Amino acid sequence: MPANTTGSSPKKKKSRRLRLFVIAVVLLLVGGVGYGAYWSISTVRASFPETTGSLQLKGLSGPVQVKRDGYGIPQIYAGTSEDLFRAQGFVQAQDRFWEMDVRRHMTAGRLSEMFGSGQVETDAFLRTMGWHRVAKQEYDTKVSPDTKKYLRAYSDGVNAYLKDHQGDALSVEYAALDFKNDGYKPEKWTPVDSLAWLKAMAWDLRGNMQDEVDRALASSRLSAKQIDELYPSYPYSRNKPIVQGGGVNELTDEFDPKATPAGSTSGTGGTADGGATGAAQGLQGQLSSLSKTLDDVPALLGPNGTGIGSNSWVVSGKYTTTGKPLLANDPHLAPQLPSVWYQMGLHCKQVTSACPYDAAGFTFAGLPGVVIGHNQDISWGMTNLGADVSDLYLEKVTDNGYLYDGKQLPFTTREETIKVAGGKSRTITVRTTNNGPIVSDRDDELTSVGKDAPVGSGADDVAPDRGDGYAVALKWTALTPSNTMDAVFKLDTSKNFSDFRKAARDFAVPSQNLIYADTKGNIGYQAPGQIPVRSRGDGRYPAPGWDSRYKWSKYIPQSALPWELNPDRGYIVTANQAVVDKKNYPYLLTDDWGYGARSQRITDLIESKTKDGGKISTDDMQSLQMDNSSEIAKVLTPYLLKIDVKDDYVRQAQKLLESWDYTQDSDSAAAAYFNAVWRNTLKLAFGDKLPKELRVKGECLRVRPADDSGPLEDLNGNARLVRECGKRDADMAQPDGGDRWYEVVRDIIKDPKNNWWKTAGTRNKPGATNRDELLGQAMRAARSELTAKLGKDINSWSWGRLHRLTLKNQTLGTDGPGVVQWLLNRGPWNLSGGEAAVNATGWNAAGGYDVTWVPSMRMVVNLDNLDKSRWINLTGASGHAYDAHYTDQTEKWAKGELLPWAFSKSAVDKSTDDELALTP
Repeated sequence: MPANTTGSSPKKKKSRRLRLFVIAVVLLLVGGVGYGAYWSISTVRASFPETTGSLQLKGLSGPVQVKRDGYGIPQIYAGTSEDLFRAQGFVQAQDRFWEMDVRRHMTAGRLSEMFGSGQVETDAFLRTMGWHRVAKQEYDTKVSPDTKKYLRAYSDGVNAYLKDHQGDALSVEYAALDFKNDGYKPEKWTPVDSLAWLKAMAWDLRGNMQDEVDRALASSRLSAKQIDELYPSYPYSRNKPIVQGGGVNELTDEFDPKATPAGSTSGTGGTADGGATGAAQGLQGQLSSLSKTLDDVPALLGPNGTGIGSNSWVVSGKYTTTGKPLLANDPHLAPQLPSVWYQMGLHCKQVTSACPYDAAGFTFAGLPGVVIGHNQDISWGMTNLGADVSDLYLEKVTDNGYLYDGKQLPFTTREETIKVAGGKSRTITVRTTNNGPIVSDRDDELTSVGKDAPVGSGADDVAPDRGDGYAVALKWTALTPSNTMDAVFKLDTSKNFSDFRKAARDFAVPSQNLIYADTKGNIGYQAPGQIPVRSRGDGRYPAPGWDSRYKWSKYIPQSALPWELNPDRGYIVTANQAVVDKKNYPYLLTDDWGYGARSQRITDLIESKTKDGGKISTDDMQSLQMDNSSEIAKVLTPYLLKIDVKDDYVRQAQKLLESWDYTQDSDSAAAAYFNAVWRNTLKLAFGDKLPKELRVKGECLRVRPADDSGPLEDLNGNARLVRECGKRDADMAQPDGGDRWYEVVRDIIKDPKNNWWKTAGTRNKPGATNRDELLGQAMRAARSELTAKLGKDINSWSWGRLHRLTLKNQTLGTDGPGVVQWLLNRGPWNLSGGEAAVNATGWNAAGGYDVTWVPSMRMVVNLDNLDKSRWINLTGASGHAYDAHYTDQTEKWAKGELLPWAFSKSAVDKSTDDELALTP
């Protein structure tokens, strides 16, 4: 059961909510805190949306109905498309404008205008990337006339709400903001504000950029061979890719899911070479600073670890109890309050070519349309494809520009002025090469890149003189204007698989796995995205920017991207595993896939359920989403049980594993102990051997110097050690314990004398010399750790007491005064699940057990009867603290429950609790 009991449900009366708030105010007044006196009950209630009666909305051509169910989820009915999206903008502003305002300031690099000088460095980095500039180019030159029309209508709806609501009437957070930024007034919403949010989501799902940095940083302590061991090859023979057949026609460059592949190597146009790897060897000093900047941006989006991903799968009617497809989806993102997703339905009163929308699902506050969900004919889901769509380039910078193929080229420059609330404005100069903006300019600690790097390994790979070092440029597909927004509207109105594939062609960034099902019984998959082909190099390490041989030569043709329709196996699973077997596909998508622990578990469960004529129900799909099984526990536990434990104190804990079924339920003591052993195993075998740039901030070790300078021993013959403290935030440090680390351990577990099992000892404690000694040390350390955290009595232990979720309100809930955080945040909840489980309540093993990413929503779509579909959000419809719908779905979400999802007009009418009429 979750520890939290403060989250409201739709059945709780307003009087109880207000009573709780009054108690809070009294406590604050007793403590002498000014916020309590200022935030009266009327201040909090002022921003609650009007959900009944009638309101005038300027610009409508006819009346619009907004019907909300008992959870405040809106279904909008309008006569025209423009009226529909104008009303969508108005309704989302009612519920979530604070969230929308913060997001647009972030994507524009203008957080300092709201929150002051503490956000200047973040703004500078975001201005350097230029998300808002790219979004404006998209609006001006890329998106279709209809998309522009809908974006303008949406903006008009938001602005109509803003016209009559300011300050605490918009949100209680604005009342708090007044203490720091008196007189702040939100600007009008623009279509570009909507488009820019797609850049933030692309950043959150940007692929292997962090891996590229981490490999380079690791080179300060580890050899190339050791680094390769920590990034093993994808296990194609064990964990099946999404598309399990087919190939690209060499003549037409089209993917054919029925073709017999001709075979391939590592991918056309991208070969690894010593130049790129050599360039990585000395990047640690400068990339450390860049890594810190990447970690801090975006603070509002959360970690970008190996656990970030999603689950989706679709089962053909041949194997379902309904006789039609069932489709499930749960994207994994950092937990936010309110949730990143917003549930709603968008319905034309009469579906015609002029008003073709009849869709419901999940979207983002600030974005028109439905991003994931279904319409009257089809359903679709998304998971992160993980394609390598970004590269870091080393640049040789001089007084006259930068070097490229032996010539000096001038930078493209622009000045950006960052306004600071309560402070002096700051002007920065953004320098851009033909490989992208110089991101290394954006950190005071960052001076140059490659200060000590032996770049190049052959006669034709001679690097330019290093001088004071190299700069770093970022090349990323999201910095090229695209028309991804068109794809959202096309998905919403697709009627069949052909329409769906046409819509996918516009889905440039972020590259997603798109799954499909329709009411006629078809299931399908399409890999979309703007994915580069490299002339040279494989994107694993920063590339030499001065050499045109490392440029992106083209993008993979859309026709060549993998897809399939109605595969014989009767199901499709996407959970961030490899899209297609590398040997069967001529293009390099990435080598940094998720390693397939979740996808194969889902596949195994589907096959087990459908064996011998079995059928899958909607309930089965829902249960599968909550599968808590630990795949690494199945590998490691048998070895732990063979350890001869002499200490009765540790033996008590070891016995917990003897009858454990590897399920990580919140009340499981065995799951708590195993995960503590896993965390300590990773720390001893790998974490203590990584450079400080990858380890947890503040955790210090005495280690051999990373450089070769000075003697390795002191005058007494003892090893010369230096004290090094980690630099990474806890939720970004390594080893994070994701399924990449599952593969690392799986590869060495049968080799008891592998060097990774060996550890350095201290004066008081000998090091491990083999696997069993290290596992024994990890078991002892885990017993001590859990005794300190959970108590001496192992019968009182539970995984959920370690593995907790706290929901934090954006910005003020993380960085505001403590009392403000107390008022706005909710939790904790004790959760089941874990890292790389299907119920992917992720945690970072280097940093601790707290939940750092979650299934941000869950849905199961029934294509036989759409009204029997189900959905749940992480929090609730409302972004207003103490509103009934602030976190009214969270407790059900934590238990794995789903809400009924009404879609037809009759079902929506039956479920409606509040109805608001919007009139011209």
